[in-house]
Amino acid sequence: MSEPSSDVSLAPPPPQALLERLKDYGQEDAFALWDELSPDERQLLVNEIESLDLSRIDRIIRCSLRSHGLPTAAIEPVPESNVSAVEERTLEDRERWWKMGLKAIYEGKLAVLLLSGGQGTRLGSSDPKGCFNIGLPSGKSLFQLQAERILCVQRLAAQAINEGSAAPLQIHWYILTSPFTDESTRKFFESHKYFGLESDQVTFFQQGTIPCVSKDGRFIMETPYRVAKAPDGNGGVYSAIKSSRLLEDMATRGIKYVDCYGVDNALVRVADPTFLGYFIDKGVSAAAKVVRKAYPQEKVGVFVRRGKGGPLTVVEYSEMDSSLASAINQETGRLRFCWSNVCLHMFTLDFLNQVANGLEKDSIYHLAEKKISSIHGQSMGFKLEQFIFDAFPYAPSTALFEVLREEEFAPVKNANGSNYDTPDSAKLLVLRLHARWVVAAGDS
Repeated sequence: MSEPSSDVSLAPPPPQALLERLKDYGQEDAFALWDELSPDERQLLVNEIESLDLSRIDRIIRCSLRSHGLPTAAIEPVPESNVSAVEERTLEDRERWWKMGLKAIYEGKLAVLLLSGGQGTRLGSSDPKGCFNIGLPSGKSLFQLQAERILCVQRLAAQAINEGSAAPLQIHWYILTSPFTDESTRKFFESHKYFGLESDQVTFFQQGTIPCVSKDGRFIMETPYRVAKAPDGNGGVYSAIKSSRLLEDMATRGIKYVDCYGVDNALVRVADPTFLGYFIDKGVSAAAKVVRKAYPQEKVGVFVRRGKGGPLTVVEYSEMDSSLASAINQETGRLRFCWSNVCLHMFTLDFLNQVANGLEKDSIYHLAEKKISSIHGQSMGFKLEQFIFDAFPYAPSTALFEVLREEEFAPVKNANGSNYDTPDSAKLLVLRLHARWVVAAGDS
């Protein structure tokens, strides 16, 4: 903060209309240090407040604080009969789904949506997570592994449907960034020539940010002229695709289905034809790949039913009582709550339209209590977030599709030296899978 004006009495008051708007929403404290600011800082503060959609933010804060801590319906396990389990699939099913998926991909009906707003801070890097090289012999980044998967599926679809010809087709790739990763993500793709993809088949767009608030819902000020803000969670993708008019863009391209996943999985099967075929065959609005929990206290969210026969949703590991997490299904001998959410989802475009409007209307965000940098040092407050799985309770029909952890889930979340989900553990899973493929192909 600059030196205050030598004659504070001559300092102009805050813009009256803007101050009145803040008072309407109980946020007038944002101007508390106005008289101590330099003219440039006052203008920065005015610009900051004018950039905020105050009515929307107020609605979100009020709805989220009101719902926080309210009792919710008891959770029920998802019946095993509602899940396509690996052990129950026939070869005929898998081949049929594979062909259905390839056909839809060849017809341009599938888009891929990547959630890539996070930085690799816990990995010891300030770069976007997707830029991270987990240490494979090839030195490929997560972005490159995923781009090459898209190229491979495009080729397979062309060869399978177009009588063996490799005629070109494109799977459009929508990449969600954040204000902290957008520029560096774009530059990374440009410097690597989009990893062989066409530049016009990749669309970058940013998730939003939302003010951090105190427990009574007031803005936390990061500086005397800047409101503390944080990204609105990976569920911010729904409002972002709406505000960026990407739902219309997808419709114009003839897209019917959207494969959505998180960047920090080294084994993700992007644009999986089998999963797409299963999704089309089931005729549901939303589906998710799941893996069985490895052990009761594994730090993963699980899919549950909210109430008897209620909607499908996800309960985070931190929200589940340890006795429930350890409960055993007496008929199967397995965990009752066993279907882990690994952020591998499939949606119809029609449903994405519905959920983008529904989440915005309800305006309920998760409140994450955090230490937040403020003019008072580190203050305890709330970051407001939505999660990608918040869509599922809105879905009129859903399905879960079990996959094998060792084939499709290698999370990269923590730096090497941690006990789990490190680059080294992910690298080992990738190398083991590739070794099995080589053996299965008949090589030793």
